[in-house]
Amino acid sequence: MDLKGTQVGHEALGLEDADLLRMYRCMLLARRVDERMWILNRQGKAAFVISCQGHEAAQVGAAYNLRPGYDYVYPYYRDAGIALLLGQTPRDQFLSLLAKKEDPNSAGRQMPGHYSSRELNIVTASAPVGVQYPQAAGTALAFKMRGEDGVVLACGGEASTSGGDWHEAMNFAGIHDLPVVFLVENNIYAISVPEKMQVAGSIAKRAEGYGFPGVEVDGNDVLAVYEAAKEAFERARGGEGPTLIEAKTYRLTAHSSDDDDRRYREREEIEGWRQKDPILRFEQYLEEAGLLDEEKKEEMDARIKSEVDEAVEYAEAAPYADPEEALERVYAEG
Repeated sequence: MDLKGTQVGHEALGLEDADLLRMYRCMLLARRVDERMWILNRQGKAAFVISCQGHEAAQVGAAYNLRPGYDYVYPYYRDAGIALLLGQTPRDQFLSLLAKKEDPNSAGRQMPGHYSSRELNIVTASAPVGVQYPQAAGTALAFKMRGEDGVVLACGGEASTSGGDWHEAMNFAGIHDLPVVFLVENNIYAISVPEKMQVAGSIAKRAEGYGFPGVEVDGNDVLAVYEAAKEAFERARGGEGPTLIEAKTYRLTAHSSDDDDRRYREREEIEGWRQKDPILRFEQYLEEAGLLDEEKKEEMDARIKSEVDEAVEYAEAAPYADPEEALERVYAEG
C-alpha cells in the first residue's frame, strides 16, 4: 500500500504553528498513556487494555475539526486520542482503566475504551461493534431539524462496516443529507481476521452507492487526515451532506491485552509498519518546518511522562465505588 499524504503545507490548510504543536502533543500523550496502560496490565493492576497505538494521526487529524461541547462525536474503543484532544485527561483515562469511582465515563462500571462526556458531547459506545452509527445519524438529523450547523463525527474500524448498522446509517444519512462524517480507521485486522477476508472491495467507494463522497486517505499522515476531514466538515456545515473517510492505518499492538497476535501476523509485518509510525512521521514534518528539535522533543516528552506519572499515582490511590452504589445511575430516579 502506497497512499499519498497531503500535498500542501500546514499554512495552506489554515493551521498555525501552535496548532501543529498541539496536535503533536496530543498524539504523543495518547501514546504515552497507552504504553503505561499496558505496563499496568502486565503488572496485574489493570484487567484489560484496548490500544490506540498507530491510530493517533487518524484520530487527532479528524477530531481537530470538532468544536468541543457543540459538535458531537460517537467514538469507538480505540479513540483515546479523540477523547484527549477534546478535553479528557490522562487522569480520567486511568480512573476508567482501573474502574475507580471517579471514572468520568461510567463511574467504573464500563470496560476501558467506552469514552463518555456530556460536557464534551462524547457519546458513550455500546460494546457491540457498529451500533454507534445509526445513533450518530440520529444526532445529525436533530442538528438539521433544528437548523443548527453542528456536525457529528462517527468512528469505527473496518470490521464495523460489515454490520447492518453501518449500512443503514450510511443510507439514512445519504437520503437526508445529514451533517455527519463517517471515519473508518482501517487497521487491516478485525481482531485476527485480515481485511481481505472482512471487506469486499473498497470501503471508501461504497459511499457512492449512498449518494455522497468517499475519500481514502493515509491514516498515518495527520495533516492528510485533517485535510480530508476539514473538507468533510465544511460540506456538512454547509448543508451538503455526509462524507465517508477511510483512513488507512495499522495497529502496532495486539488487538487487546487478551489477544496473542503472534498467531496471525508476522513480526516482520509489524516492524515494517513501525517505520511508518504516525508520530515519527509527524516529528519529521515538524523538524523540517523548524518547529521541533531534539531538545524540544525531549522536553515535551518529559512533561508528558510526568503528567502520566501523576495520573497513574492518583488513579491507583483513588477509591472504588461502594457496593451500595451498584444500582445508582441504572434506573431513573424520582
